Amino acid sequence: MKFSEMPYERIDFEKTKERFEKIMEEFAAAKSAEEQFAVHQKYYELVNEIETMITIAHIRHDIDTKDEFYDGEQNYYDEISPKIHNMQVSYAKLMYDSPYRPYLEEKIGKVAFKNIEISLKAFDEKIIGLMQEENTLTSAYDKLIAGAAIDWDGEALNLSLLRKYLTDKDREVRQRAYDKYCEFFEANAKELDDIYDKLIKNRTQQARELGYENYLELGYYRMQRNCYDKAMVENFRDQVKEYFVPFAEQLHERRRERLGLEKLSYIDEAVSFLNGNPMPVGTPEEIMANGQRMYSELSPETKEFFDFMTENQLFDVLGRKTKKAGGYMTYLPLYKAPFIFANFNGTSGDIDVITHECGHAFQGYLAGKDPIKEHADITMETAEIHSMSMEFFTEPYMEMFFGDRTKDYLSMHLEEAAAFIPYGCMVDEFQHIMYENPDLTSEQRHAEWSKLEKIYRPHMDYAGSAFFEKGGFWQKQLHIYDYPLYYIDYCIAQTCAFQYKAWMDENFEEAWESYLKLCKLSASDFFTNMVKEVGLKSPFEDGCMEEIVEKLSQKIQ
Repeated sequence: MKFSEMPYERIDFEKTKERFEKIMEEFAAAKSAEEQFAVHQKYYELVNEIETMITIAHIRHDIDTKDEFYDGEQNYYDEISPKIHNMQVSYAKLMYDSPYRPYLEEKIGKVAFKNIEISLKAFDEKIIGLMQEENTLTSAYDKLIAGAAIDWDGEALNLSLLRKYLTDKDREVRQRAYDKYCEFFEANAKELDDIYDKLIKNRTQQARELGYENYLELGYYRMQRNCYDKAMVENFRDQVKEYFVPFAEQLHERRRERLGLEKLSYIDEAVSFLNGNPMPVGTPEEIMANGQRMYSELSPETKEFFDFMTENQLFDVLGRKTKKAGGYMTYLPLYKAPFIFANFNGTSGDIDVITHECGHAFQGYLAGKDPIKEHADITMETAEIHSMSMEFFTEPYMEMFFGDRTKDYLSMHLEEAAAFIPYGCMVDEFQHIMYENPDLTSEQRHAEWSKLEKIYRPHMDYAGSAFFEKGGFWQKQLHIYDYPLYYIDYCIAQTCAFQYKAWMDENFEEAWESYLKLCKLSASDFFTNMVKEVGLKSPFEDGCMEEIVEKLSQKIQ
């Protein structure tokens, strides 16, 4: 069904509560394992309906943040979502304590029960009010960012639409664009600080209500980290500091030489070539048509997927003034349909939508074929392997999008992917510091960011920007506000994607079969087991990062 034709009906909380209670009564009264599993399938139907309605409202709100109806629906779900979550946790506890658990484990997998155990540690009815407040605060941040109206030669641009001027080949244009960019953040600095301070204190209070010292332990549970812990993440970051930071700084030095500059400035950070970054050729419609051609040639599975997405209008990718910034893939379970939301702005980022977000959506499409819903409940580091690896698997088709600048794009893509890892780890370490020290002032938070910049991105020079010089760069990163502790997942996944890059350069078909297997495994096993099963090394292993740097160094010589 086309997205525009999908009917929407607000989830009535009281009726939903009655349905949940009836299912739980039936589950508890079941006289056999088979009978309990039959009830569990009724649970699937209810949850799929809830998730689909909430997701439709969410997408339509993001498509136009000024739409009063869907703004009201978003506010409504901010309020009732924690209550629905409470009912899901209550049901999960019944499953966890079931006398027929061995049979249920055989049907839906041990990972699902580990996730239930984690969910029970991450929630209690007494924090519902705090969770509602948290939702309100993240929505306030989203609205603030989406509401940017930056005057550019008489045209009002949001932050996404301004990006093409931030990457313009003319340094004067870039400087002017960054001045306007920073003006927006400076004008809203107090509100940005206040929202984050309230979020830190809110999440800390949630954690303490549940008996944790700070938010970190709760945050790891919320991120469903079921096979690695804080110490393993810290070891990963240490490897990045030792091996990847020096490598990334070499790449920035290469870029400085290409740009003919004595010193890189913050206005040069997103520019790779003196004649400007490679830009996609063709209209948005032509880009989408070439995407369809690319996926039809890549594999039978990707052809089926992209045709389904196109036929059902499951893309909204054009940038508009009242549209939420950023991009994502989400899923509509009633229709077994992924949906891709993005903001085309005329930069190479438009093609990243066709590769990165489609990597997410492709895996979501495959997971929709699995009758066990829990198998689609992938953790984020696994999800990002699907997307980041697809960026590399589609490289043979990039001439469709970049023409005679294809070689430049491929070089830029590899360099940007490698340089991202230190930044992503910096975001993660920053958040660990914030939640370990929830009483820091706004000035102290900015100072901590500045300290980390010197460790992870020593080449960065913010001279001339008061906002960036004070350590304000992090406030543009919506993950820090909306999805705490998420960002390290990108780094872990990028490490695996680089392994696929090296593999496909040696044997594309073999690497693709491994990737396809990983997508189909979905969440049926733990991340650390799955990467080994498909022939990859765990990013947490000592020596993994050093080996990747060695291989990448050979590719950029």
